[in-house]
Amino acid sequence: MFLRSALKRIDSSRLVARSAITVSAASAIHSTRASILSAPRLGRGYATDNKPSSNNNLLLFLGMTALGGAAGYYYHNSEKSIKKDIPQKEKAIDYEKIYKEIADMLEDEDYDDGSYGPVLFRLSWHCSGTYDKKTDTGGSNGATMRFLPESGHGANKGLDVARNLLDKVHAKHPEISYGDLWTLGGVCAVQEMGGPTIPWRPGREDALTAKQCTPDGRLPDGMKKQDHIREIFYRMGFNDQEIVALVGGHTVGRCHLDRSGFEGPWNEAPTIFDNEYFTALVEREWVKKQLPSGIWQWVAKENPDVMMLPAEIYMYNDKEFRKYFELYAKDQDKFFEDFAKAYKKLIELGVHFKDGDKEYKFKTVNV
Repeated sequence: MFLRSALKRIDSSRLVARSAITVSAASAIHSTRASILSAPRLGRGYATDNKPSSNNNLLLFLGMTALGGAAGYYYHNSEKSIKKDIPQKEKAIDYEKIYKEIADMLEDEDYDDGSYGPVLFRLSWHCSGTYDKKTDTGGSNGATMRFLPESGHGANKGLDVARNLLDKVHAKHPEISYGDLWTLGGVCAVQEMGGPTIPWRPGREDALTAKQCTPDGRLPDGMKKQDHIREIFYRMGFNDQEIVALVGGHTVGRCHLDRSGFEGPWNEAPTIFDNEYFTALVEREWVKKQLPSGIWQWVAKENPDVMMLPAEIYMYNDKEFRKYFELYAKDQDKFFEDFAKAYKKLIELGVHFKDGDKEYKFKTVNV
């Protein structure tokens, strides 16, 4: 009875020895059982004032031996599952490789003007431009556009295209945070479209829930005047010169009626990053055009397919802003220099970098 009880306890604990390692244990138990059966029957138990017999001691020893053998088998054959719970050394991230993979994905004749570059740049801008320096909330740290309600904000319409594209990269490199991936995608887009080299460093940590999502309305409204533009950018910590440099990013891409309500590119080469946005704004004559969406925009008189947002014409007519528009229209090198600094600042807003974090300057792949 004692042996059977011991074996039942072994079985209930899922520590029964497998046949491959129980041959010797089974032999020992068999011989013990024979001696037990030939010996006088054991009592049901013993009181605290009675000493156990030598047979009890022998049986207990052999029972524990069998238990130990079974436990040893379970431990060694569960080693892989146990190791899964042991923290592994953090995998080194090959940012150069990730940059190249993004660069190789940019060109696609079936999307917009043949490049995903502008929409990746826009994603990096919109995930960063929600920063509020007073509350230290928003920005690319957290990548909160992964969650509703932020992914559904009106200003972020169409950015699922960019997020889904970069998800393919993240599936291959899950060790990179989404915040780092999205901003690296923007850096890659700017450089591969012919823009300046943007120093970039990793260190963004992703939010785990939607609690860190920012409220709607933190991004610029293209229908509003220059005071609104200043309010948005001053909240992030930019000055007038930096604002105009960043707005110059509209040299690439286009507006879509189903996303922003506006329609068209800012110049005739929307996949080339240069200062054409500024030369177009300064040198062309602009006229109002009513749109099917119910709002209006400015279009170039000589080419109505090229457009400007109402906010941009308001800015251009502002005395303080205008001098920077004219400066960048004349000097592309100066625009590139100022844009690189302002854009680097933008994508680092709200990020708490660690001392010694490496800064990268990626070489272009396809230019």
